[in-house]
Amino acid sequence: MAAARHWQSDPESSVVDLSSAGVERPAAQLLGEELRRHRERRGLTLEAASRAIRGSTSKMSRLERGESPAKPRDVYDLATFYGLSRQDLGFLEQLLAQASNSEWYERFADVTPSFLKRLIRMEGRAEEITIFENQVVPGLLQTERYAEALIRMMEANPVSEAEIARIVALRMGRQMIFGQDLPRITAVLDETVLQRRRGSADVMREQMEHLLTAARMPKLNLRIISKDAVSPPMAITYLQFPDHVPGDLAYLENIEGATYATKQRSLDNYRKVLSDARDNALGRDDSIKEIERAAEEWAKRAAQER
Repeated sequence: MAAARHWQSDPESSVVDLSSAGVERPAAQLLGEELRRHRERRGLTLEAASRAIRGSTSKMSRLERGESPAKPRDVYDLATFYGLSRQDLGFLEQLLAQASNSEWYERFADVTPSFLKRLIRMEGRAEEITIFENQVVPGLLQTERYAEALIRMMEANPVSEAEIARIVALRMGRQMIFGQDLPRITAVLDETVLQRRRGSADVMREQMEHLLTAARMPKLNLRIISKDAVSPPMAITYLQFPDHVPGDLAYLENIEGATYATKQRSLDNYRKVLSDARDNALGRDDSIKEIERAAEEWAKRAAQER
């Protein structure tokens, strides 16, 4: 089983209240104790665990005692080795962030390009995010299996299961903003996004059902635009910030990197393009009907593929 599939979404996994556990000890020590607990629960020795992180038993012992700084890669490799749930991993992630005193996404620095880290940092500060997509479901709305299928499709060089799992976990971590009051999010999807296969039919069925749930959230304005309507030729993400934060920005990603537009003339153009796309899109109820039709169609295909 792929490592990414060990960590299925759990509604309680995105936010863990550390204070409820009576935690006052250093995060590194707590992280080590959690790792030891999972190892012992599975009847594994220090030697077996140390092989999973390509280290010695003494290194593993120091890690479990909180005496050595935990490397994100080691924690994720151990999580894969132990077959941890997404909720267990979420707790480890928060301890890891506290132990390193860093932003949550810094734990994924080795699998995250700098242009994407900047976007994630800005997403957390934005007041409103407007997205247009004509190729894939936006990262903020992807399921784990859909994200995994995209990663496997886009990576030209071999990628380990642990790396795939970490990239997927990063994408799922971005979705924590849905638990916040801000930003407000508008997503306009070309209808071909609903029809274009990414992974198996069952992956698509699950993704469409997830979109249906998201489309009914008050925080999200999700619209579908007909493939026959006038729409932008490229994906655009536009971030607006509160008055005390200077400057909006537009984000345009491609296979090799991304471009950030900050000049006012460019921002005016992108804002108009997105506004026109939103105006040309179906209304909320009709958009939901389009997603329902896509979900039903993918469900039929999934049944045929079983």
